[in-house]
Amino acid sequence: MTRKTTTRTTAARATVYGYPRQGCNRELKKAVEGYWHGRVSAEALHQTASDLRRENWRQLAEAGIDEVPSGDFSLYDHVLDTSVMVGAIPPRHRAAVAANPLDGYFAMARGTQDTAPLEMTKWFDTNYHYLVPELGPDTVFTADAGKQVAEFKEATALGHTARPVLLGPVSYLLLAKPVLGASPLFEPVNLINRLLPVYAEILADLRAAGAQWVQLDEPALVQDQPEEILRTAARAYLDLGRLTDRPKILAASYFDRLGAALPVLAQAPIEGLALDFTGPAAANLDALAAIGGLPGKRLVAGVVNGRNVWINDLAASLSTLGTLLGLADRVDVAASCSLLHVPLDAEAERGLDPQIARWLAFARQKTAELAVLARGLSQGTDTIAAELAANRADLASRAGSAVTGDPEVRTRAASVTDAHIHRSQPYAERTAAQRARLALPPLPTTTIGSFPQTDELRAARAGLRAGRIDDAAYRERIEAEIREVVGFQERVGLDVLVHGEAERNDMVQYFAEQLVGYLATRHGWVQSYGTRYVRPPILAGDISRPAPMTVRWTSYAQSLTAKPVKGMLTGPVTMLAWSFVRDDQPLADTARQVALALRDEVADLEAAGTAVIQVDEPALRETLPLRAADRPAYLAWATEAFRLATAGVRPETQIHTHMCYAEFGDILAAIDDLDADVISLEAARSHLRVAGELAAAEYPREVGPGVYDIHSPRIPSASEVAELLRTGLRAVPADRLWVNPDCGLKTRGWPEVRSALAHLVAAARGVREEVTPRPSGVSLATAEER
Repeated sequence: MTRKTTTRTTAARATVYGYPRQGCNRELKKAVEGYWHGRVSAEALHQTASDLRRENWRQLAEAGIDEVPSGDFSLYDHVLDTSVMVGAIPPRHRAAVAANPLDGYFAMARGTQDTAPLEMTKWFDTNYHYLVPELGPDTVFTADAGKQVAEFKEATALGHTARPVLLGPVSYLLLAKPVLGASPLFEPVNLINRLLPVYAEILADLRAAGAQWVQLDEPALVQDQPEEILRTAARAYLDLGRLTDRPKILAASYFDRLGAALPVLAQAPIEGLALDFTGPAAANLDALAAIGGLPGKRLVAGVVNGRNVWINDLAASLSTLGTLLGLADRVDVAASCSLLHVPLDAEAERGLDPQIARWLAFARQKTAELAVLARGLSQGTDTIAAELAANRADLASRAGSAVTGDPEVRTRAASVTDAHIHRSQPYAERTAAQRARLALPPLPTTTIGSFPQTDELRAARAGLRAGRIDDAAYRERIEAEIREVVGFQERVGLDVLVHGEAERNDMVQYFAEQLVGYLATRHGWVQSYGTRYVRPPILAGDISRPAPMTVRWTSYAQSLTAKPVKGMLTGPVTMLAWSFVRDDQPLADTARQVALALRDEVADLEAAGTAVIQVDEPALRETLPLRAADRPAYLAWATEAFRLATAGVRPETQIHTHMCYAEFGDILAAIDDLDADVISLEAARSHLRVAGELAAAEYPREVGPGVYDIHSPRIPSASEVAELLRTGLRAVPADRLWVNPDCGLKTRGWPEVRSALAHLVAAARGVREEVTPRPSGVSLATAEER
């Protein structure tokens, strides 16, 4: 391959596309939630946000980052911020936004009792959730660059070289959804000519504020896009590039290779392109060479993985950067995407083995790696010889560690046969045995698993960790909570109960802490959505289960009621997706190991008498590769892993699974391949659209499309839930339709949960009467009477 040689005129700069927002002690979460509850004023909230931005920029500058991002900070979600920036406020929220912009902003994110929020879904194949813009043929965009200009000026006033970061116009429209009732022929991307003048105005405002560069993120272009979309992108960047009153434009992509969109952006009259060169996106290197590079343009090279926590192979990254030097006018060094997706600082994890800790790089450590790479690229590898030697030693330490390998686990995984991954009877045969065992009514009611996590429960877990209470006292506290949860479910009238997961800190971390091969962090918080932060465990080695993990609590709950109590597990794909997974072996191999550990747990639950076992796979869709060519292989091992975990049960044991906050239409065949008996899905915000999709695909099993949006504080009325159920019944027959919330209830308060579930049960009973005529003179008790 011939590499084009160009002359570089300046030293390589280190930069990032974004940085964690929460602060080292989750100060942002506390301030925002304090504002919601009236404990923190708007002024204090904005001051906290300003302080966090200042600290982030300070950390970046001290680490050696030459050009810091601005505008990436958000009180809730950067896509919602973009909707505000372009004036795309849904009509139902306009009055609230006009009366109080801050309260209106949060109302769009969370809803109010009277107004539904924006739909929420996953940000590409990450575990971050964004607020989906609602656009229609009548949408009128208006520019409001106030936030972006103010934060750029904040950064420059502190002496930083800043680059405003905006979601690009093409990706913004591709991430949007048509408003309810819009013509099937309408697509939000049709509004591009209406949106571009607004972006032109915003760019002019940033230029007037002194911005030299603006980053426009276009991650949607790493997905398979039809020619029509590529032509739209070409036209958009031709129009933006021809503007005279604008900063230089850096179009950024990440998460995968650009493919056919690469020449579109490379040929646009803009000054720079940012590309991911990690994982599947490493293919960008040869693709860039194939089009002759980026002569006369700036290339920002994402060579440090911004989505995982392992240290970078500095020598390999320098090799990539050295090749890229011949393909662009200048090459700068960056992480592959925003560092929003990793925790803040590995040095805070003082409980980890020091040797293992040296294998890890969180956001602060990644910025240090970027600075080293930029220095090596500019000044030569001799100037970073010590760093390269230490890096080689740390990589070798990890590769040779006993932590990473267990021969017994590998032997068992290699011994899996086809018999291990299929139920003993097909669904059509085993469903009769399950219905006879469970004796449930039509439209059976249940919840997804968790109940509110109170301050008292969190205090009990903290007390156990700190040694303030012993195991006996902790067990007594958890059993008391289970008694309360089971008693409430009995009183409200649910048909299939759960134990409430009082003992669980997180649906992945809880299991990771009991499996060999995982590492848990104390401060490794990552934003999932809004003020919801999780601590993804680190999957460092081969996985095994030394002892049962859930049987004790499930069995105790079952002892309190004659109704079935679901065993609750997290599936193998989600255990990978919501962890920082090892990168030294294929994901399929790791998934099989986790599945075998879960298979053991499923077997123990069944042996203890559990009739219904739910194995949640909310991440099945989010982990779907962004490029269609990569999907069949992923779906093959992902569905096999689920079946490996669940297929060993008897026909009369009912297997459930759950998925939430993703687009399911393009994995319906995979959902069928899971061979679960019942699947519950997030559906309330999308008005049960997924039920229709499943019906159109002739999905043959039982379905529970969610009828209660648990990510909003609003309490749906019984009539609202009933109307959603009637919508569901138009797609799914009553003998296969379940009634449940969208997701677990751990983030909601008890007053909301009591009311919402009472309404859910009442609605189910009312609609049940409509589809199941009762004998004359017989009435069904209301939820309150039960």
